[in-house]
Amino acid sequence: MADTMQFDLVSPERRLASLPVTAVMIPGAEGDMTAMANHAPTITTLRPGVLRVESPEGTSEYLVTGGFAEIGADGLSVLAEKAIPMDQMTRAHLDELIEEARTTYKTVQETDQPHGLVEDAAKLLADMEALGTHMSL
Repeated sequence: MADTMQFDLVSPERRLASLPVTAVMIPGAEGDMTAMANHAPTITTLRPGVLRVESPEGTSEYLVTGGFAEIGADGLSVLAEKAIPMDQMTRAHLDELIEEARTTYKTVQETDQPHGLVEDAAKLLADMEALGTHMSL
C-alpha cells in the first residue's frame, strides 16, 4: 500500500474532510500541483477549481473558490474560502458563485480600486464561468 498523509479540508462553514490520503491534486494560484506523503513543505494560495483527493477508500472531489493549502511531509491542510463536494454541486450553486464573482467585479470597478484588484476580480469571474463549462452544469 502506498504511503499516506493526513488531509484536512475546512471552510468557514464546516470541516469537509479529515482522512489519510495518498495524493491530493490542488488548483494552485501558480498552477496545479499534486501533494503526496513526504512532500517538501509548501504553502500555496488556491484559485477556483476542483480539489481531487485520492485515498485508500477511493477518490473524492471538491469545488473550491480560493483559499490556502499548507503541505508538509506528513500532512496537508486546506483552508478554503468556500468548498462544496462535487457530488452535491448543482447548477444553482454554480450560478450563485458566478453571481458573487460578478458582484465583486462590478464593485471593484465602481469603487476605483487599484488595477491589480480589478484584474483579480476579472480573473475570479472568468475562473468561475470556466468551471461551469468544465463541469457541464
